[in-house]
Amino acid sequence: MDEPALIREAQRGDLDSFNRLVLEYQSPVYNVAYRIMGEADSASDATQEAFISAYKNIGGYRGGSFKGWLMRIVTNACYDELRRRKRRPAASLEALAVVDTGPDADGEASLVSEAESPESHAERSELADTIQHCLDTLPDDQRTAVVMCDVQGLDYGEIAAAMRTALGTVKSRIARARLKLRDCLQSAQELLPAAFRLGEERP
Repeated sequence: MDEPALIREAQRGDLDSFNRLVLEYQSPVYNVAYRIMGEADSASDATQEAFISAYKNIGGYRGGSFKGWLMRIVTNACYDELRRRKRRPAASLEALAVVDTGPDADGEASLVSEAESPESHAERSELADTIQHCLDTLPDDQRTAVVMCDVQGLDYGEIAAAMRTALGTVKSRIARARLKLRDCLQSAQELLPAAFRLGEERP
């Protein structure tokens, strides 16, 4: 894919070129939205809003990481929705605790492989659900930062640009998020598949 050429054509109004960019980046954009929002419907809405916004504003793209530019847009879309939720009366946790089909532990949409046994698929799904549960316990800014770093592999500079904050703040958020995730996963070992549970610590 000749990304710079596609971007130039998209900036000239060529929808086919923009659609090729969408196909290239829709999976990582959706996965970031899913990890931030924690549910498939909200992630799909945020992804759609992000690409609509990207198309409308691609004339303002001035170079650098196009992926990072898209991540900033989808992050803002997620933040907007989270802020709207905070202004509305909170729903009960029981009402929100529904089975959801989102990305698996590797950050990609869940697909059943013919080479994967039903038991392995169930175990992988269980692990992904536990990780998402722990992500959901993090503050919005920490969850967003650690998802962009550890799920999507963006560097600190790209994350700082996407979140419009200082580099040191990003590093701090990621460090705190990782500690909280570690503690959450250790305290939720009964939710983990047996193969992923930590053994008893030895003296």
